[in-house]
Amino acid sequence: MTSAPSRGRGRRRVGLVRFAATVVTDYAFVWRVHLVPRSGRVVPARWRHGDRAPVLLLPGVYETWRHLRVIGERLSGLGHPVVVVPGMRHNRQPIPATAEAAQRVLDAHDLRGVVVVAHSKGGLVGKSMMVGTDVDRRIERMVAINSPFSGTRWSRVLPNPALRAFSPSDAALLQLAEQLEANERIVSMASGFDAHVTEGSELPGAENVTFPVDGHFRPLGNPACVDMIVAAVEGEDPHAAVDALSAEGSAP
Repeated sequence: MTSAPSRGRGRRRVGLVRFAATVVTDYAFVWRVHLVPRSGRVVPARWRHGDRAPVLLLPGVYETWRHLRVIGERLSGLGHPVVVVPGMRHNRQPIPATAEAAQRVLDAHDLRGVVVVAHSKGGLVGKSMMVGTDVDRRIERMVAINSPFSGTRWSRVLPNPALRAFSPSDAALLQLAEQLEANERIVSMASGFDAHVTEGSELPGAENVTFPVDGHFRPLGNPACVDMIVAAVEGEDPHAAVDALSAEGSAP
């Protein structure tokens, strides 16, 4: 019998002020992404180079790679080749189709030892690759950020076909949740409160990490959260990155 995916913290209730503040800070980040000049909408050529583990960026629904640009720049500066999926645009295609398109990028460039950095829906795409399309085991690990592994209640009330795949009762989502073997290669990072993914992002068998801030998008640009994401990509302890930042801030 198909079982419902783990809901992690699940349906967390917060006060109206905290909810509103979370939404405001989230969309302040989104607007900054959309308002970048045209010159900033081209994938930097320098991202193609590096001698460390390749990184595949997978944004969420209605997002582009630019939502992950701050993280991509940090990882590129550390020597990781950073790749995106051409034609992905705003990631509105079904998850299986997007997984196949992303897999073609890895196969075409013969990338191995890949670390996927995914936000929201991107985490579902990344896991679909790990359990389905990645037959040559090119993906080593995935760092997922605020991904709706257990779905989100908003998919039931928003009349948008692109969001229905996130229903907690969606058959494909339930089937993906049953694929447990890949979870041990996933770091699932989630905000203290996420107004978009209220069911939480906890994944059984994965390394589950909580950010020190609220928000669905905010961690993508918050310095402490970016430090944690980079540490996870590097195979280091994400909490140590926050501890180091706190120690630096308290130093005389």
